Amino acid sequence: MPTRIHPTAEVSPEARIGDGTSIWHWVQVREGARIGRDCVIGKDVYVDTDVVLGDRCKVQNFATLYKGLTIGDRVFIGPHACFTNDVYPRAVSPDWEIVPTKVEDGASVGANATVLPGLTIGRNAMVAGGAVVTKDVPPHALVAGVPAKIVGWVCDCGRPLDRRMYCAHCKKTVDAGPKPRTGRGRS
Repeated sequence: MPTRIHPTAEVSPEARIGDGTSIWHWVQVREGARIGRDCVIGKDVYVDTDVVLGDRCKVQNFATLYKGLTIGDRVFIGPHACFTNDVYPRAVSPDWEIVPTKVEDGASVGANATVLPGLTIGRNAMVAGGAVVTKDVPPHALVAGVPAKIVGWVCDCGRPLDRRMYCAHCKKTVDAGPKPRTGRGRS
């Protein structure tokens, strides 16, 4: 399937775009960015220099993906989600360093979520809309709030898991590895 790039999009000739990917209105894809196969990049998305997106990702309108970000396969990024890359932001900083962030395969980041730099969002994890992620998110965790805390666990399909990590929709039990406390109750 051919790549589709809307005429208003600005895609650097030094970016790599996979087959079957659609890039919509007013998107900017900077030099060195790599977008995988069969992705959908929504209106007004910004993909910074050297950002990497895997295959079959969906990035919704107005999301901002800054340098240092690596996204796996089958990842959903909601509208207006923002991935930052600077721990000590200043307009002018002579010792500025980009701090890498990683989103693993199958994860979802909700609308208006903000992800601070240097974190990993684990495989099939889900970040609720409006959350501010300040710590790593384990695989299959559902995080919400400001700052984001674990409030539950989700299946590969995105639906909630019960206390036994069982998905009533898929009829399977998920092994997400060791699980930290959910943030409920006393600390």
